[in-house]
Amino acid sequence: VALYLQQNPPTRRLKSRCDRKVEDPSPPQGETLMDSCSLDQRMIRKAEGAILNRTSRLVVVIERCTNDHNYSAILRTVEALGVQNVYIIAPQCIQSTLTGNGDEVGDVNGVELKRSSGPVVKKATESEIKDRAMHHLYARKATEWLTVTDFEDTKSCVDALRKDGYHIWATDLGQVATCLTEEELSSGAESNGGKLIPEKVAIVFGTEAVGCTTEMLNAADLRVYLPLRGFADSLNLSVATALVVHQLFVLDPTLVGAMSEDERKQLRQAWYAKLASQRLLTSSDKKRRSKLMTFIKGCEEIEKKKLAGARLDQEALVKLGKKEAKQAELEALVSTLAVNSQLAVKDLVDNPPAPITDMRRADEHRTCFVGRNTKASHGDAWADMPATANLHVTPMTTASFFRQRVPTANKSSDTK
Repeated sequence: VALYLQQNPPTRRLKSRCDRKVEDPSPPQGETLMDSCSLDQRMIRKAEGAILNRTSRLVVVIERCTNDHNYSAILRTVEALGVQNVYIIAPQCIQSTLTGNGDEVGDVNGVELKRSSGPVVKKATESEIKDRAMHHLYARKATEWLTVTDFEDTKSCVDALRKDGYHIWATDLGQVATCLTEEELSSGAESNGGKLIPEKVAIVFGTEAVGCTTEMLNAADLRVYLPLRGFADSLNLSVATALVVHQLFVLDPTLVGAMSEDERKQLRQAWYAKLASQRLLTSSDKKRRSKLMTFIKGCEEIEKKKLAGARLDQEALVKLGKKEAKQAELEALVSTLAVNSQLAVKDLVDNPPAPITDMRRADEHRTCFVGRNTKASHGDAWADMPATANLHVTPMTTASFFRQRVPTANKSSDTK
């Protein structure tokens, strides 16, 4: 996308209205292809736009973060900025501050909210628990499009980075750190082939309280900091990560889209199939999958009680007797979905469509995810805004696109 935009600078926007027929979605010379609910193959085009903007030259490393709220914010931010690889040292379980039996986001029955340090928040409200659950959901959705690698300790992460040829830059508030400005970094540009940023660089962020460990600081090729101008000399970890990563892209725009074609193809194979799998199942199939998963989860809870020495009643024994058959049914459903997902996108992986080159959503897709009561309480202030207008969109168009391709893909496979 970066190269495309250099060769074809945008001069005007395409209208993004549902009633606008897009006959030739490939952008003519000098135009940007915007997202539109009438755009054919729009999700594949959007994925392709993200892939062409992805970088593997820059790795974000999070060392011993202790707050899952920051985890979710960091993952969402770096994904939005176009970083593909995130390394996490001694990761805290993303669910460690939200435990219980809730099966769906928003289901707070039997759920406990914990502090990062461990204790249960006894007076946590239902709203607070739902808010934390939403942060977990954001993190889970962000990792669908990221390559996240966990390391048990700092040394193993440093060794992996050295093996792959990455320079290590550690963020540090100490007075020996180099400021992330063109003027300050230019003195080391000669060793980087004339670039302010090395060809491959890992930017490390430490824990909220004390920053990067001494081990990481000693291993770093450079200690860096973001210029601040107020009395506050530090920022929240997720905010600091966002600003520093954005600053690196500003300092070296060639980071955008810096990824080999082999890496891109791997992402296409994974992402396109994932998009298809999210849309191929019918509503009844999704309900059946959910029921099967719930049934198996219930069986696992019964087995835990049995191992603990509890006596099982007849109903529990009957349920356990059905577990194997239910597992086989679920595995068959999942296996068929995986095969059909790959078939539906096989030719698209080899011949991707023209990418969306501006990732902003069309107004019709900007619905805000807040409750009815929240919308009502802000009714006057939020009136006539795209996010609250509930503009008409033809439902299931993307799902239909993938479902229609499965029989075609099967037929093509049979003739080979």
